[in-house]
Amino acid sequence: MTMTRRTFMIGTGIAGISGLSATSSRAAAGVEMPPESGPHTRTFMQWPARVEVYGERDLARVQKAIATVANAISEHEEVVLLCAADAQATVKEHVSASVTLWDIPTDDLWCRDSGPTFVRDGAGNLAVSLIQFNGWGGKQTAVNDAKIAARVAERLGLPLLDNGLVGEQGGLEHDGAGLVMAHASSWINPNRNPGTEAEVGEKILAAVGGRKMIWAPGIMGADITDYHIDALARFVAPGRVLIQMPEKLNPDDPWSVSAFETLAILKEATTPEGKPLDIVVVPEPVNIRSRKTDFVAAYVNYYVCNGAVIASEFGDKMADETARALLQDLYPGRTVVMLNTDAIGESGGGIHCSTQQQPEV
Repeated sequence: MTMTRRTFMIGTGIAGISGLSATSSRAAAGVEMPPESGPHTRTFMQWPARVEVYGERDLARVQKAIATVANAISEHEEVVLLCAADAQATVKEHVSASVTLWDIPTDDLWCRDSGPTFVRDGAGNLAVSLIQFNGWGGKQTAVNDAKIAARVAERLGLPLLDNGLVGEQGGLEHDGAGLVMAHASSWINPNRNPGTEAEVGEKILAAVGGRKMIWAPGIMGADITDYHIDALARFVAPGRVLIQMPEKLNPDDPWSVSAFETLAILKEATTPEGKPLDIVVVPEPVNIRSRKTDFVAAYVNYYVCNGAVIASEFGDKMADETARALLQDLYPGRTVVMLNTDAIGESGGGIHCSTQQQPEV
């Protein structure tokens, strides 16, 4: 049996986190995480390398999908693909010449979770706010991935700001204007952050420069991430949320129940200034190509890069076109690029999960 992020085996080992180094280590305070839609210097991605996670056949499929995403983004901005030196000859066979390779060893592809979270300080200087990756609460070993954020910060000569927060950036959404939303299941969890909602929320807000948290319960233990918010809802702009919803509530489906629960909370939530949220709904696809029961078919798991939106299509022609048109409307002036990333969806994530932006200074 191979592991994916939606079906996983308990007992695969706690992530190794020793040996971290950076130019400095201090509490993240007075910082701001710029919105993904702002200008980027580059995009970081990770090369999936562990056969024991995917099996040989599926690993090759996932690697091909990651190369497809990297090549698409590289048409709009620089892409740095992290991989061990002994893998680079193979990687170069798959990626375009415009993709740069850095010798930083990786285990898996989920750069949104284990990659660096870039923030700006009060003077506008760039730093990396450390959200310590521990293999989604010790569900998968991450000997290399647990060190990636620190290694990137060190290579770039950036401060590493550590306030003790454990988790994954894919588990939160920040609107760039002080509002953060998250599923509590992937943060207020003994496998990541023991503590109260207020205590963990304070650490999250300090790490990304937020002023107000919106918590929804999520689902604990049903997938390896404990239900990341970026598979369901995303901030498009300050106070504006895009959420993917099934046509109707299925009380026997915990994912359906959680989606409607999160939507109800967002309808009652307000910005730090007390204004209601502007909520946009995208329908979920139904007639998709993949036959995997744990397939993640999330249009909202797109990535915004310079001049483009890179998103997934799933083979449901009507739903795919609806999602394309909606993304084009939400991001005017950008090219919407839809890719077949089924191998990533079958692994439990999407394009957003595999990318990490470095904002311009």
